[in-house]
Amino acid sequence: MNLLWLQAGGCGGCTLSLLGADARDLLRQLEDVGIRVLFHPALSEASGPEALAILEDAASGKVPVDILCVEGAVLRGPNGSGRFHILAGTGIPMLDWVQRLATQARHVFAIGSCTAFGGMPAAGENSTDACGLQFEGDEKGGILGAEWQSAAGLPVVNVAGCPTHPGWVVDSLMALALGQLDNKDLDALQRPRFYSDQLVHHGCPRNEFYEFKASAHKPSELGCLMENLGCKGTQAHADCNTRVWNGVGSCLRGGYPCISCTEPGFEEPGHPFMETPKVAGIPIGLPSDMPKAWFVALAALSKSATPKRVRENAAADHPVVMPAIRKTGLK
Repeated sequence: MNLLWLQAGGCGGCTLSLLGADARDLLRQLEDVGIRVLFHPALSEASGPEALAILEDAASGKVPVDILCVEGAVLRGPNGSGRFHILAGTGIPMLDWVQRLATQARHVFAIGSCTAFGGMPAAGENSTDACGLQFEGDEKGGILGAEWQSAAGLPVVNVAGCPTHPGWVVDSLMALALGQLDNKDLDALQRPRFYSDQLVHHGCPRNEFYEFKASAHKPSELGCLMENLGCKGTQAHADCNTRVWNGVGSCLRGGYPCISCTEPGFEEPGHPFMETPKVAGIPIGLPSDMPKAWFVALAALSKSATPKRVRENAAADHPVVMPAIRKTGLK
């Protein structure tokens, strides 16, 4: 399977993330399942006229493209011309290249939330008219249209994240190569379900503090970041804390709240990322599948039962009270 990768309007962070994949030899791992990287602007040796020849042969159908990966939002401005982003050496907007190649490719992958939903380039006034391949925010559309399907019958596969986890990219590609990625394997936002059926909350190292509603008030503290510091891990669809990054980390393990970067519109939450908006002292962003009344009742009960160890450690930057050593009575 020939894979062609384009970088549109973005920071290149998803490629940088991909370089942190578990495999020591990423290209060899893909080759082992039959995927050959035809071209990647940052990883391929081809450049200049040689690279442009590959793109032209792929766009014309002379060289088959089985997988088209696009990283970064597509810039449609000004006035729908796409000329805010010209592919170097061609004089042709990236918008046109993506549309041409998408008609040839058997499968199309949006790598990262920018390509999936518009992401950071679409924030604010969106003066570049940036959008995703098949979504604008959480609404279907984009440059390919709501009803678009690839030659293989799939919509755009949205490997969302900002940046996306290297494992999500590699596993999605490998699943496709092994015939294990179909419509039923995508959620309502066309994300691969093997990671989007999870919540960032799962496996969070601060879960004990969450259970007792023992909250941090500033970033250096160990407590739960949901109540005061904007964490959306109970609402964000991803497996960041059970599939850690680079083998060791995640945003929450690094002390930063989850900003829900796999979701459309995360870039404009309507409040500072590290603040939790509240009404009558109750956070607006409650767990996505829990009734508000239940949460309030359980939170009050949990706080009343918070152990001293959990309460004091939540407001510290390192554990100050250790778990007690007691006989359990079990034989």
